[in-house]
Amino acid sequence: MNRELIEEFLRYLSNEKNFSPHTLRAYRRDLEDFLKFLGNKPITEVELSDLRAFIVTLRKTVSPRTVARKLSAIKSLYRYLMKHKGPVDTRLLALASPKLSKELPRVLTVDEAVGLIESPLEDHFISLRDRVALELLYGAGLRASELCGLRLPDINLQVRLLRVRGKGRKERLVPLGRKAKEAISKYLPEREKFLQRLGRSSDYLLLNRFGGPLSTRSLQRIVQKYALKVGLSGVHPHVLRHSFATHLLESGADLRSIQEMLGHSRLATTERYTHLDFGHLARVYDTAHPRALAKKPECDKD
Repeated sequence: MNRELIEEFLRYLSNEKNFSPHTLRAYRRDLEDFLKFLGNKPITEVELSDLRAFIVTLRKTVSPRTVARKLSAIKSLYRYLMKHKGPVDTRLLALASPKLSKELPRVLTVDEAVGLIESPLEDHFISLRDRVALELLYGAGLRASELCGLRLPDINLQVRLLRVRGKGRKERLVPLGRKAKEAISKYLPEREKFLQRLGRSSDYLLLNRFGGPLSTRSLQRIVQKYALKVGLSGVHPHVLRHSFATHLLESGADLRSIQEMLGHSRLATTERYTHLDFGHLARVYDTAHPRALAKKPECDKD
């Protein structure tokens, strides 16, 4: 019975809420962990003490952020059950998530980002593909799943626009930089030759060595490979997305425009992604605030 309810809930998230396959896999993993903890106890009979015991167990092995994510998935399940299946213990929905430290994600400098993007040097299919991937992660601020899901009909090189499907399958238009356009234009002929050699066809932009769509895990490995090549550690696709947003803001772009390009539904999410260091804020103040711009009084000349 428990597994049937989980499957029904996941179908609801897919069909009614338009959750991405990546998000659905994460929900499934988190809810299956909860099922293992419950054993034979029906989900509909879970009490607050059960959920608290599960959280205590988690805290011994995983980070507070992981605990918060799993608790969020469980609460979503019980909100669904309460709405569609009848009463549940409402105290389950009120259980507070662990407090998370507000660590600022890493941001590359402009020189680091450019060095990373330009590190694929060869003209063969794999190197050209990797250059396109890096260009779009940093030049368009795409999520890894958005980039791996990008198809040829989504790309308009003439007007330099991408049609991107983000979270909840929401579509948005993202500008395509000139460097990214050049990289894609150089890659597409080699991509076609590669598919012809394999005797396959595909409309996905980024392909793996078998001609299928590139996975997000493979994309992570690609980013790490070239980051290590240029002497950078701890770099993953989201670092490039965050660097994209931060560099735009530091160059004078407004938050609303950045929000649109990133595909955030709330401006508060964009503000979290686009932190600025104090030195930059001080420079903005010195060049923009009326009191900072006020001329110093000239000394009287005797």
